[in-house]
Amino acid sequence: MNPDELEKRKILSIVSPAYNESANLDEFYSRVISATKDLNLEVEIVYVNDGSQDNTIDVMLNQRKNDKRISIIDLSRNFGKEIALTAGLDHASGDAIVIIDADLQDPPELINEFVKHWRAGYDVVSAKRSKREGESHLKKLTSYVYYRLLFLLSDINIPKDTGDFRLLDRKALEALLKLREKHRYMKGLFAWVGFKQLEIEYERDARFKGKTKWNYFSLLNLAFDGLTSFSVLPLRMASIVGVFSAMIAFLYGAFITVKTVFFGDPVAGYSSLVVIITFIGGIQLLALGIIGEYLGRIFNETKNRPLYIVKNAQSSMFFSKNLNEKSI
Repeated sequence: MNPDELEKRKILSIVSPAYNESANLDEFYSRVISATKDLNLEVEIVYVNDGSQDNTIDVMLNQRKNDKRISIIDLSRNFGKEIALTAGLDHASGDAIVIIDADLQDPPELINEFVKHWRAGYDVVSAKRSKREGESHLKKLTSYVYYRLLFLLSDINIPKDTGDFRLLDRKALEALLKLREKHRYMKGLFAWVGFKQLEIEYERDARFKGKTKWNYFSLLNLAFDGLTSFSVLPLRMASIVGVFSAMIAFLYGAFITVKTVFFGDPVAGYSSLVVIITFIGGIQLLALGIIGEYLGRIFNETKNRPLYIVKNAQSSMFFSKNLNEKSI
């Protein structure tokens, strides 16, 4: 294809962060190419190796030997999925960008549906999970509760049961890339930028191979990022609980005083005193913990460190910028 023909055809970038996904990448590549072959779009695959400890980078490089439509961003260490995803989006050159995990829980075949709605005028097309295979009942329950809690507490409407699997138009992506906070909750950022958005439902599959890299501690940390990035309600709740605790303590103190002065009843003993002190102390520690979460995030923002560091990079045939930037 000559340069003039290439210029006329729009580019679809497939962005996929990967951490120890060597067992899945070949099947992932095969299904992505098969799913996008009839779209009449130039397809670019942007892999991000997020400090993998297996031979993920070797599989990526081997694929690129045979397909120059592949970009590879090799990060200097494991920065976490949200940052790795940002690195991939920074280096995507497409008119439309699809975000999809390499573990094949999200079916590449749904990309056709994304593109159809994008061509119909939608700027963001996201996939909502109607069913989640291969996950424990506990994880399904906690995810269900968390998404609804986040929806209630957030200052913006973050869609329930919706992950990162979605399509972004270039103008939505350009708006998203202006947001450079360190504690990144991408699902919230996707909603924050706005534009014309649509949700489509799908059934999420179990992983093709391997085990999930997420544990409950990392999921809890991500949940805190979501709550603190898009709501100050926890701070307000701490203040409200403090006010009500003070009011209750004042009323109880007045009640004891009246009983003692006017009725001669003795003040309640040691046990009730310990319970009250412990209760108030717990409230204070909870409030301090909430404040500490916000202060810690402010502290990290003030350091002004780059979001990630690129160890090595190879660009696709479509990319015009310099991928070998040391940090962004």
